[in-house]
Amino acid sequence: MNIAKIATILTLTATLGACSTMDRLANVGQAPALTAINDPTAMAGYQPVRMPMPEPIADTYQANSLYRTSAKGFFKDERAHRIGDIVTVMVTIDDSAQINNQTQRNRASSNSAGMGGIFGVGFTNVIGDSVDPSAAIDFNSGMRDSGTGSVNRKESLETTVAAVVTQVLPNGNLVIEGRQEVRVNFEVRDLIVAGIVRPSDIQANNTIQSSKIAEARISYGGRGQITDVQQSRYGQQVMDAILPF
Repeated sequence: MNIAKIATILTLTATLGACSTMDRLANVGQAPALTAINDPTAMAGYQPVRMPMPEPIADTYQANSLYRTSAKGFFKDERAHRIGDIVTVMVTIDDSAQINNQTQRNRASSNSAGMGGIFGVGFTNVIGDSVDPSAAIDFNSGMRDSGTGSVNRKESLETTVAAVVTQVLPNGNLVIEGRQEVRVNFEVRDLIVAGIVRPSDIQANNTIQSSKIAEARISYGGRGQITDVQQSRYGQQVMDAILPF
C-alpha cells in the first residue's frame, strides 16, 4: 500500500467520521430512530434467489373429482404459501465450541569451510597467523516458531420473529425475509431472518423452526449508545487495518 492510498483512506475516514460526528451531535438526547417499513424486494441490493430447479409439473384433474395432483389436503391450508403471506419463525440457537491448539517448530543448521593454501602459498602466511583458516567461511542459521491458540465460544438465542414470503420458487419452496426492531431506552435491537423453507416444514400453527431454513441468514445486533461505547473509534480501526505489525 503506497502513500497515496494511505492518504486517501485517511481522508475518507476523516470525512466519514466528521459526518458521523455531526449526525450524532444532531441527535444528542434523542433515541435512535426506527427503520421505516419497506418492501424488501424494492430495497437497494435486493436480488431474487436463483437455485437449480426441476421442470415444472402441470396440475391434472380427474373427472368428477375435487382433488388435483399437487394438492396436499382437501380443506384449505392456512399456512403461508403465497407471496405476501406471513410465517412465524422460531429462532433457536444454542451453539458452543471449544478448541485448543499448540504448535512448535525448531530448526538449526551450521556450515563451515576453510582453505589451507592458495596456489601453493600458505593461507596463514598471506594474512597472518591470527586468522584460523578452518573458519575462513562459516555459516550458521536457526529458526524457531511457537504458537498457541484456543477457542472457547458459547452462543444462545431463543426468540420469535414474523417473516414475509417474498418469493415462490418454481419447485414450491418459499423465500422468506423478516426483520424486527425493538427499542429500549436509547438502544435498538435488530433481528433479521432470511432464507428458503419448504412448505411441508411449516407447522399447522403457521410456525417453522430456524433449523429448517436453508441458506439461513440470521443477524442479531443493536445500535445506540451502548453499541457506540463497545465499538473502537474510527482512527483506531484505520490504524488496525493499515499497520503491518
